[in-house]
Amino acid sequence: MFFGSFSVALAASSNFLGQVWAFIQNPANAYGEHLWVTILLSVYPIILAFVIALPLGIATARQPIAAFLSANLSGLARAIPSLVFLAIMVPIVGIGFTPSIIALTLLGIPPILLNTIAGLQGIDPASIDAARGMGMTRLQILGRVEIPLVLPVIAAGVRIAAIQIVATTPIAALIGAGGLGEYILAGVNILDYAQAAAGALGIIALALLTEALFALLQRVLTPAGIRASEKASEKLAA
Repeated sequence: MFFGSFSVALAASSNFLGQVWAFIQNPANAYGEHLWVTILLSVYPIILAFVIALPLGIATARQPIAAFLSANLSGLARAIPSLVFLAIMVPIVGIGFTPSIIALTLLGIPPILLNTIAGLQGIDPASIDAARGMGMTRLQILGRVEIPLVLPVIAAGVRIAAIQIVATTPIAALIGAGGLGEYILAGVNILDYAQAAAGALGIIALALLTEALFALLQRVLTPAGIRASEKASEKLAA
């Protein structure tokens, strides 16, 4: 009896996956176009959030009051649920693709900003003093000493922001962003679970790909000495 029930469940699962694949392949559903919109909804905000947060973090990291305000406001923004955040942004930026880009960009700024500030503030002052002793200017210290040291920390912030943005793109469909989120919303509304699953699987695939790419980027940007130190610490902890 157990094997009979298992066979029925397996057949049902196979049939469901067949329906999902058929939905994806159907040209009338324009799956590729929706996927491309979702990619744009992810890439643009990630780039814009980085371009905004990095200079802001550099500018405020050495200013105690500005750094305190930036860090706390960013922390407050991160505490707001994504759906609530997008709902708050609708009266300000409106609905549609461009407003969604703005809202998702603002959602991605806090992790990058926080990590940039924390990374710069965590640099050993002796390293900066040594650079000054070598006659480096403030910009040279920033470019040759500080930024290389905090790149892994900044990359971790970008990684967090990227995953958050990709995971929020389906919700952005609620404010007219389009993309795979439309399949999820429409599928749930009309109880077309194959359509909803097609959208969800696309988002999951993008999120996993984003995580893998930024994890690799973070590893590449981490100096070999720091990686060796981390491995040694893990062995001692074990």
